[in-house]
Amino acid sequence: MKKIYKLITVLFLSLSLTSCLNEWLTVNPKTDMTRDILFSSESGFKDALTGVYIQLKSGNGYGDALTMTTIEHLVTSWDVTSSSTQQRLNQFLYTDSGVETAMSSIFSQHYSVIASINAILDQIDNKKDVFTTDKMYELIKGEALALRALCHLDILRLFGPVPTVTTADNILPYVKTLSREAVPHINFNAFKAELLKDLNDAEQLLNAADPVKNYSMYDLRRPGPTYTFNPADTYFGFRHIRMNYYAVKALKARTYLWFGDNENAFANAKEVIDAKNPDGSIKFPLGTSADMTAGYLNLPSEHIFGIYEFSLLNKYNTIYAVGTLKKGSAETTIKSQLYGNTGTDIRETYLWELITQANQAKTYIIKKYKVVDSPTNMTVDYRQIPLLRIAEMYLIATEAAPTLTEAQAFWSTFRIARNISVSTLSADPNLLKDEVMKEYRKEFYAEGQAFYNYKRMNMPKNKILYASTSATVVLNYVVPLPKSELINTNK
Repeated sequence: MKKIYKLITVLFLSLSLTSCLNEWLTVNPKTDMTRDILFSSESGFKDALTGVYIQLKSGNGYGDALTMTTIEHLVTSWDVTSSSTQQRLNQFLYTDSGVETAMSSIFSQHYSVIASINAILDQIDNKKDVFTTDKMYELIKGEALALRALCHLDILRLFGPVPTVTTADNILPYVKTLSREAVPHINFNAFKAELLKDLNDAEQLLNAADPVKNYSMYDLRRPGPTYTFNPADTYFGFRHIRMNYYAVKALKARTYLWFGDNENAFANAKEVIDAKNPDGSIKFPLGTSADMTAGYLNLPSEHIFGIYEFSLLNKYNTIYAVGTLKKGSAETTIKSQLYGNTGTDIRETYLWELITQANQAKTYIIKKYKVVDSPTNMTVDYRQIPLLRIAEMYLIATEAAPTLTEAQAFWSTFRIARNISVSTLSADPNLLKDEVMKEYRKEFYAEGQAFYNYKRMNMPKNKILYASTSATVVLNYVVPLPKSELINTNK
């Protein structure tokens, strides 16, 4: 196990410290030879997909902007300096040059990742004969399609319209091919169709190839001949940091909810909630106070899919522990305003800390990413940033359930796990959504999900926790496209 763990670590480090990936995957015709060499073997496809996961954790992607910083500033999660780009994000001043740069960087980075994914998908069917390991073709293609859907969904959620306020106008490109030419934009319904097709195709492939259905997440963290899970290739392991079958189902639940299809959102969320291990135990159990007291503050048992960040503790130490990202100095800011001063909520009790900064100012910081820096093996290596968690599936099931009785059951289970009293849900769907949104705000702090759900529900400014009360700040959920992209809108 230690040998496998070291090999995985070395692979992640070596790929993250080199720029060769961009040379392999460039669409410049002059590099067709190198691309052909890369995709001439099964190992080449594996390396290329590993490279995509590394791209996902970039500063303009899920390693920072789309989880901890930029996207969180849109809902005023952090204290900011006056007249800074961060404050202008709080104020939805999208024409500010700093804000434009931040948003343009996210847009460009996501489409760069999509280009790398498309480089794989462009070759994989024609090179199917290079795959010598059973189910490896299905695994890699399934993951690639699902990752393409993930990236396009978040582009839609950030730059697209409020889903309940759409038109027939073209909005965004859904990029499925490698080309140096600009890809025409398509309308909301066409984008939706392309997104769901990628997810459905990914589900079909991973349903046949992914070992996640037949082994526990713990077993999948330790593949090898002396353990329960002994695959033909360890590339089938470590499914918690790969877009696995249940991650696709979770992403489908999130996607269908965005499109207002409660029936399919509920069905997919429920499948993930109901998933069991071979011994009958729950595959993705909700975290409890026991996890928090053991130091597992990011609740790894809940992670359906996350990105591996080798330097996560260093990230915590440099942007959280020193107060770079902070929220308030008064206890009421967090304990009362965010959690309702329950005195029992495990998030209220364990996730926040009052620190004294170098200038002697006191402030609250979140400890969600305070992880063990040098775990002994992958079974206890929780250096990952969650992108899909089982907690979200419970909230989706609560909101989308076909009956109030079913909604109440999921709501009760969730609140019990968080050690808070079980409230009775209202039969009024708007009031029910208000309660669910409060939990999104508490649950996904520093994970980037609050803005999207405020937007999905089209919440007014007075219901956005910490939003500016200034009348001059006008709520605007639709982030404008980068100026360089606007010329393609109506092509």
